[in-house]
Amino acid sequence: MNKIYGYCRISTNKQSIERQHRNILAAYQNAIIIDETFTGTKIEGRKEFNKLLNIIKEGDMIIFDSVSRMSRNAEEGYKLYEQLFNKGIDLVFLKEQHINTETYKKALTNNITLTGTNVDFILEGINKYLLALAKEQIKLAFDQAEKEVSDLHQRTKEGIETARLNGKQIGQKKGIKLTTKKSVEAKEKILKYSKDFQGSLSDVEAMKLIGLARNTYYKYKKELVQELENNKELKIETYKGVD
Repeated sequence: MNKIYGYCRISTNKQSIERQHRNILAAYQNAIIIDETFTGTKIEGRKEFNKLLNIIKEGDMIIFDSVSRMSRNAEEGYKLYEQLFNKGIDLVFLKEQHINTETYKKALTNNITLTGTNVDFILEGINKYLLALAKEQIKLAFDQAEKEVSDLHQRTKEGIETARLNGKQIGQKKGIKLTTKKSVEAKEKILKYSKDFQGSLSDVEAMKLIGLARNTYYKYKKELVQELENNKELKIETYKGVD
């Protein structure tokens, strides 16, 4: 039995994927929803999408809310479209129905019947034109998706430059550490378990127990040493100030 998949993608966890769910399920209520959070234009890094590409079979269908959910790289998107089409996979784009594979298929098969007369060369030209037009529409859709990314990057760049010219701080100030709940909890564990502080474990043992990557562990450890030094200096200065 052929399967219907709905592929939904967002760039960050802060975005909502529900709108894509609603749109796909409203059109195909039995669709198997595949969710992915991925930032970037390259298909190769999208794990869930690549899993889908590996299991999909001839006669199956993939539904996208828009062409940009499939790809925002024009060349890569069109190439994948043709590969899936040739494999017998139906592609549906809810916001760009004119490039659904069903439409493309009609352009390939619904040729004007030749008459066997001298006008056939004209009819052949019309058939080739219709096919070329269908291909061009597909390419344009992926070009537009790529342009949207390019425009967004340009607007972001211009916004940062405007803020900089207006004297606003861009990004994190040099020398200022970014404190998160995760970093605070990790440092507490390093203090507790590392033999260089209150514990009895070596760095390798503490690293494994806490579950930190080597670079992150030593970064937090270095910050802890600096924080303890600063606190020690502060206590000395405070003591000196007492009459």
